[in-house]
Amino acid sequence: MQIVIANKSHVVYAEEICNTIEEAAKVRGTGIAKRKPDYIISKIEKGNAVIALDGQNFAGFCYIESWSHGKFVANSGLIVHPNYRNLGLAKKIKQTIFNHSRKKFPDAKIFGITTGLAVMKLNSDLGYKPVTFSELTTDESFWKGCQTCKNYDVLQRTEQKMCLCTGMLFDPKTKENKPKKVKEKVFNRLKSMKQNLFLKKDKK
Repeated sequence: MQIVIANKSHVVYAEEICNTIEEAAKVRGTGIAKRKPDYIISKIEKGNAVIALDGQNFAGFCYIESWSHGKFVANSGLIVHPNYRNLGLAKKIKQTIFNHSRKKFPDAKIFGITTGLAVMKLNSDLGYKPVTFSELTTDESFWKGCQTCKNYDVLQRTEQKMCLCTGMLFDPKTKENKPKKVKEKVFNRLKSMKQNLFLKKDKK
């Protein structure tokens, strides 16, 4: 298994990457923003992505997005092909894209929003901390990317202050940014509170 910085030779995997992301969204049922092959290709050609390959077989992928003139960076589209899940590959991909982001954007704050407990744990291990959406980028182009998510109406109803996703942030200027494992119960409680909140609103 190889995890490398993606280059033009890897654009042939763009459609498979998009299909894998879309299928994962259907299985999880929690909402993952869709991506188009052209968008994935642009990230690959700019050297802003990492790809995992088992020989010639696609195994996993993740890419970098920059916002607010490079002040914020997001590691997005983390996906592992079903044939390679439960092998610790997501953690290795996440570590590789995180290191790549720190190298390309050393002063940027790295953030992410996710509903996935596994991704929250990966972020926490790298030093991310849970934050409110107000601490993330205000770049509208980032939030427009949520329009294809099934929960986008929730984001709109709360005036972009919260959603079913949890915001997490790594600030390179914070000395206390030490990796700390977050207990599963904490995230489960947070997830349950958000779901109950929006279920109540829907009933009104």
